[in-house]
Amino acid sequence: MTVIQVSKLGKAYKKYPTRWARLAEWVSIKKTKKHQLTWVIKDISFTVKKGESLGIVGINGTGKSTLLKMITGTTSPTEGTIQVHGRVAALLELGLGFHPDFTGRENVMLSGQLLGISHSELNQLMPQIEAFAEIGEYIDQPVRIYSSGMQMRLAFSVATAKRPDILIVDEALSVGDAYFQHKSFERIRAFREEGTTLLIVSHDKSAIQAICDKAILLDSGQIAKEGTPEEVFDYYNALIAKKENSIVTSVQNNEGKFQTTSGTGEAKVKDISLHNSKGEKCNTIAVGEPVNLRIKVKIHQSIEKLVLGYGIKDRLGQVMYGTNTWHTKQIVHQASENDEYIYHISFPANFGPGTYSIQTALVDSDSHLTNNYEWIDLALMFNVINIDKTQFVGYQWNEPLISIEKHNG
Repeated sequence: MTVIQVSKLGKAYKKYPTRWARLAEWVSIKKTKKHQLTWVIKDISFTVKKGESLGIVGINGTGKSTLLKMITGTTSPTEGTIQVHGRVAALLELGLGFHPDFTGRENVMLSGQLLGISHSELNQLMPQIEAFAEIGEYIDQPVRIYSSGMQMRLAFSVATAKRPDILIVDEALSVGDAYFQHKSFERIRAFREEGTTLLIVSHDKSAIQAICDKAILLDSGQIAKEGTPEEVFDYYNALIAKKENSIVTSVQNNEGKFQTTSGTGEAKVKDISLHNSKGEKCNTIAVGEPVNLRIKVKIHQSIEKLVLGYGIKDRLGQVMYGTNTWHTKQIVHQASENDEYIYHISFPANFGPGTYSIQTALVDSDSHLTNNYEWIDLALMFNVINIDKTQFVGYQWNEPLISIEKHNG
């Protein structure tokens, strides 16, 4: 069942050349237009099914917050349609709907009723809301004396006091402390498991990848990419590093995943392979097995400095480990056209069972934001299986030595 349907959505604001032009347009008998339209959102379409989680990402100013405001009904679209089925709880601008001179308790009653919760229900839920917000005696103090973190705690507690059909969160959790962020995301995860549909705007890659089933990338008010959180963030990172002469491509590999490549092309990975403890090329290795990652790089245009970076990502796209030859002080200087370099990277595969991927970066410094010769996500995929280690869970093998001492108290 589709609970959110957005079709050809657009939002534009009127821009007048002078302050008198607006008045002239209003009083014009012929209704002569004195304005131009500035489009913030243009031709956006997507659907979210019941129980799905959608992440919305993009740099500031791409229309993310405007999109959520239209979905929640706090602003109207210029064109297109939005259909929403179910009770919506939204956490948009920090403290939105809170009256600064009302106490926290009074604001809970006001905001809760705006969310469709009855007065009697709010009275019953108040102890739970107070306990989750953890702001103590400030609940009976005016909101104007609250810190931004306290406002966020109370706003989130009210919005999630009763499980909604649809929960919409727009970056508000970013102002909270680490403890409350963890606590809030645990509640969001629980709602998701119970069937709540989620729409989350965040720059936190780990949060989107851990919670969301799919994601969309907004760029200049339009959808630039839609897919799994991993492929969307890979494409997003490529766009951030994009230069005037850069290329950004996204193609589907043999495993059905989208491999994103970006860069100016002065240097490129010619070959990449993983070798087991016997020196054999492989794509399946054992937990803890010594392995060697070999990366052959070819120079297509002379460059002053060459730095190789690599990262190992889990199946959700979260980096388990990464470094580069800038940090290891192994920079190649004055690389000439047609030169080739083979990098040998040896390490123990101290990972939990599962599927992993390698991302590579050829740059000239400690990041890809200056000269990005080539960046490849999903450059190589491999599997880790547990053959001879004690049974364990997680993405890291870190087998402990456990001793037991009987204590006669």
